[in-house]
Amino acid sequence: MLPSALLGSIQIKRFCVAYCCHFRSHLHRPLHICQKGSAGTLSVSNTSGKMCSVSRPRICTHDGIFHCDETLACYMLKRLPEYNDAKIVRTREEAIIKECDVVVDVGGVYDPSKHYYDHHQRNFDESMSSLSEKYKWKTKLSSAGLVYFHFGHRILKIILDSTDDKLISAVYDKVYEFFIQEIDGIDNGVPMFNGEPSYRICTNLSARVARLNPFWNGVSDSDIDRFNEAYCLVGKEFEDHIKYWAHVWWPAHDIVRKAVNNRYETHPSGEIMLLSNGGCPWKDHLFELEEKLHIEPTIKYVLFQDQAGKWRVQGVPIAPQSFVCRKFLCEAWRGLRDEELSVKAGIAGCIFVHTTGFIGGNKTYTGVLEMAAKSLTA
Repeated sequence: MLPSALLGSIQIKRFCVAYCCHFRSHLHRPLHICQKGSAGTLSVSNTSGKMCSVSRPRICTHDGIFHCDETLACYMLKRLPEYNDAKIVRTREEAIIKECDVVVDVGGVYDPSKHYYDHHQRNFDESMSSLSEKYKWKTKLSSAGLVYFHFGHRILKIILDSTDDKLISAVYDKVYEFFIQEIDGIDNGVPMFNGEPSYRICTNLSARVARLNPFWNGVSDSDIDRFNEAYCLVGKEFEDHIKYWAHVWWPAHDIVRKAVNNRYETHPSGEIMLLSNGGCPWKDHLFELEEKLHIEPTIKYVLFQDQAGKWRVQGVPIAPQSFVCRKFLCEAWRGLRDEELSVKAGIAGCIFVHTTGFIGGNKTYTGVLEMAAKSLTA
């Protein structure tokens, strides 16, 4: 058994998280869950411990150990008006499953016409790209991916309170690629790459949800409370990701587009661009625009001001998530700072060049432009 002090601490933490989650303004209605009850008139425990019968829409998922994918699938469905007040039924009993309005991660059937969204059947091998040729992702879908595929655009419009199709489409793609796809891959056991990793990531959302399940050697507490905590956790992260891509990433698109269009004004090579707002997420937008506009030669360096008003020159990576630059800053400058760097580079006002050469700094715009120009021809 776990030490009583540790168990007490864990239980208090879970109570606090569930309590706070229940009242968070960004989450919709309180979560009601029924396990193995009649799905026709769901039994829900009220605060007095008595039972009440209320006919509401029913979302069914499996009972027992819960996972990130079905927890998120339930959250997404309850963001839709037709399921906003739905009860979540956790069961594997076929008779109860058949009575529910929508079924996720259980039932052994994928049939969107009947609102069955399971991925465990032997012949299931669907991905975003197999369901629609307009998508590139080939990762096998979990229940989260299936629900997102069919309802994601509607859910985003509700959360963002927007009918801007261009925005919704862009955010939809980013949320799948950088959030949902990871959950799909982990739940289906899809490896990120071939071979053994140098280290393992154990703090992803799926792992954190898994740790909310009952401990094998712990006290037996309510599965409903634990599922409720997981529901709140995935819901908050889901909405945080959506709001980041919509409110932080998307507004940078016009800034990067203007910088790309004005690149020849920044430097005659067209390989150096100046961002008017330093710190904005520019990499994804730059690669998209280069492909769309068939830009050649590609841009090698980006200039911008940091929050302290100092100037930076950063090498453009070979891919948005890569640490390898198309062209690094001069090798002879790497790891040097201040006066030593200025003397070596023959450029006044130098502050630093990173030891890898991916970024450097100068006190003035003229200085970083010269650093980029010299590195370009080195």
